[in-house]
Amino acid sequence: MVVKTVIMLALFFVPLVLLSSGMVTTKPVLFLLYILSGLGMAGIGMGVMHDAIHGSYSKNKKINTLLGYSFNLIGANATVWKIQHNVLHHTYTNIDHADDDLNAPFFLRFSPHAKHYWVHQFQHIYIWFFYGISTLSWITTKDFVRLKRYRDMGFLDKKNEYEKTLVSMIAWKLLYYSYALILPMIMLPFSWGIILLAFLAMHFVTGMLVSIVFQIAHIMPINEFPLPNEDGVINDNWYAHQFSTTSNFSPDSKLLFWLIGGLNYQVEHHVLPDVCHVHYKSLTKIVSDTAKEYGMPYHVKKSMGHAIWDHTKMLRTLGEK
Repeated sequence: MVVKTVIMLALFFVPLVLLSSGMVTTKPVLFLLYILSGLGMAGIGMGVMHDAIHGSYSKNKKINTLLGYSFNLIGANATVWKIQHNVLHHTYTNIDHADDDLNAPFFLRFSPHAKHYWVHQFQHIYIWFFYGISTLSWITTKDFVRLKRYRDMGFLDKKNEYEKTLVSMIAWKLLYYSYALILPMIMLPFSWGIILLAFLAMHFVTGMLVSIVFQIAHIMPINEFPLPNEDGVINDNWYAHQFSTTSNFSPDSKLLFWLIGGLNYQVEHHVLPDVCHVHYKSLTKIVSDTAKEYGMPYHVKKSMGHAIWDHTKMLRTLGEK
């Protein structure tokens, strides 16, 4: 984990340092460095902050908190993510209106229980563009919208917690924009438009990678989208719920496992969210055997390509009325 953290942080920051130094004089190098930084950003999101905010990076809570701030360093917000992901997504996986990962703009439909619009029939075609700009949404509007919504839902209920979190969020985002965009605009001999385009390319790479990895674990034909009963209670026990709504992919790829923080073992992650991802591969036989013993499903796709194809088919199915 330490080696991965150093590599991913370096992959994100070193290109930005070079861009801010004013040494870059050609447009291909400009775009290459921003894209490399985007790969590092995705690596931090999936392989460093994800474990840290779950509290599974280290047994030391201070280290987890510190490395959780790496999410703030890439323009997002650790507080908002913890509520969205740790609380809502992991508790109410694939439950419409409760799992915040399913809540999307009207032109996207991620649940068979969500309202249908005619435009959804094309979502399997245009979805990829919106996956690409997903992290741009995080660093601009989404974090602020969700922060207010979570306060209205009863989170952030300590005295002045919302106000302090809002001020902190603004400060972190200003810091991020300063070194990721403003400094290169000042230091490099290119128009602001070209530098902005390269910055957008960085986020498109990050958004595409992160969105695909998280979406192909849940928005799949084989996964269930349960609803609570009339009393608002989830009928399955929590473990059965996680097994039925989650899917693994590419279990034999050691390289992919390292690059995406073990998130190809989403089942293991969802039933053991407080375990560091470096252990998922060793736990998979225990988890799969336990699922079989208790008659619960254990979903897995043999490759990432197969998972993306099934995810695309699921999006098309959800697009049908």
